Amino acid sequence: MPPLARLLSAVWAGSDEVKQIASASVTAVGAAVSSLRAGVSARSERLPYLEPLETDQMASSGPWTAERLREVLRTQLHGERVVVVSNREPIIHEWVDDSIVERHPASGLVTALEPVMRACSGVWVAHGSGSADRASSDRHGRVTISSSESRYLLRRVWLSEEEEQGYYYGFSNEALWPLCHQAHAHPVFRRSDWLQYQRVNQRFADAVIAEVDCDDPIVLVQDYHFALVPKMLRRRLPRATILTFWHIPWPNSERFSICPYQGELLDGLLGSNVVAFQTPQHCHNFLDCVDRSVEAVVERHELAVAHQGRRTLVRAYPISIEWPNVWATAAPPTDACRRSVRERFSLPPNARLVVSVDRLDYTKGLEERMLTIERVLERTGANGPVAFVQVGAPSRTRIARYREFGDRIRAQVERLNERFRRDDFRPVTLIDRHCEPPEVFELYRAADVCYVSSLHDGMNLVAKEFVAARDDEAGVLLLSSFTGASRELREALVVNPYDIEGVADALIAALAMPLVEQRERMRAMRVLLADRNVYRWAGRMLIDATRLRRRERFLGRFAPRRPGGFRPVHS
Repeated sequence: MPPLARLLSAVWAGSDEVKQIASASVTAVGAAVSSLRAGVSARSERLPYLEPLETDQMASSGPWTAERLREVLRTQLHGERVVVVSNREPIIHEWVDDSIVERHPASGLVTALEPVMRACSGVWVAHGSGSADRASSDRHGRVTISSSESRYLLRRVWLSEEEEQGYYYGFSNEALWPLCHQAHAHPVFRRSDWLQYQRVNQRFADAVIAEVDCDDPIVLVQDYHFALVPKMLRRRLPRATILTFWHIPWPNSERFSICPYQGELLDGLLGSNVVAFQTPQHCHNFLDCVDRSVEAVVERHELAVAHQGRRTLVRAYPISIEWPNVWATAAPPTDACRRSVRERFSLPPNARLVVSVDRLDYTKGLEERMLTIERVLERTGANGPVAFVQVGAPSRTRIARYREFGDRIRAQVERLNERFRRDDFRPVTLIDRHCEPPEVFELYRAADVCYVSSLHDGMNLVAKEFVAARDDEAGVLLLSSFTGASRELREALVVNPYDIEGVADALIAALAMPLVEQRERMRAMRVLLADRNVYRWAGRMLIDATRLRRRERFLGRFAPRRPGGFRPVHS
């Protein structure tokens, strides 16, 4: 009789055989569990694992705030300072009329990281690019950044003209940037740029090592400028916990394969304990590239890579902004912002205002946006004036492609104003200069619609800043489907920026949206951002880093300490 039929027959008959079968089953299950435990233990000895991102206790301990992040550092990391390395610095010092002024760069990375560093009080290693940066720093390039609540150390790295040209303008932004963005621009690979990229990555790795105060620090490496730094740090600090966050999209394996240095880039990134991206799709793209180009074991079910005796975890941590946002909190009331903006740009009292904020970059969809504006102006002329204000901060102007792009946008603005101007009213305004956050947030609060038209974007924090600025719960967000933000801000009007007529339809609908619907949508997005703020982003990464350290310490997986202990370059 088959085993199942035998068991059912025994149950039906009430036989004592059921007890014998149950007893045997318990014994077998016990043996299986013991075997499974032994297998898990053996496997853990080979490959340390990462627990789920946020435990129930962490998730139920309230919203993420700066104070909660500080508490994580105190309890989980015992007050150790975190070292961040990025190309962009949080504060630029410039000479203006024989005086030094501070400027905040137009950078989503800085928008996200600066409040984290204020909470962490760590060290930020970055390129000193301002004309007065040297005059504002000590002999090691250090300057303390202080606020009313906290302080952290900025360590500037000085680059020569040749290094900046090859590493930043060349390899980072003529090779890697177009390689990673599907925006119809061909990457340019020059060997001289690659050599400068290697040299500057080593310079930054050396600067990080000079600033750490132990041999197992936590280092957060930021973005595509520093793909080689993790491996360089690993050689010098084998016990370090290195988390690398790649802010821009990661391309699919077919596209990435055109890079002549794909193996070296992947090998550098795999020096990290964790390589993080904005979306799960970027994680899978990265694993595909590793599988195709590197001798490594790719564990897709656990999103991990075993490479050269180490294990690198691959995770998605969608980046966000400070909440509550310091610039939104400091901004004037919405009505005052609306009056100020309309007076400044000489807009009619009944004009409806559409605002966009970008760098002048071909990935942001500005040319497609100008065509959309033209369609809207053609269709709304009889329904009252519509004004468009485009903040377009100049970007990477040493690169011919960017200069030509800026010229095309300025020409389009002139063409539209010539066609649609009425008396003194020019419907399109281009602010092609750097704007400080107070000016940007005034525009957000004055706008009826904010349009983000990126053709490909890792996240896009402009969308989140607009939502943070609207404590009146009014205004409509029109958001490209090709941004990471569109996966979170579902109450926005999500559009395809290539569909000019379709976006024009959506924009006209946004301008006519009833206030009740605006508030329902905005309220939902604000609730989400209050929960998924930048402190949560940083806290999750740091807690995961702590788990990795504890796991490796428990398993004895650390490399041997250097004889004589660790001594930083600068005390």
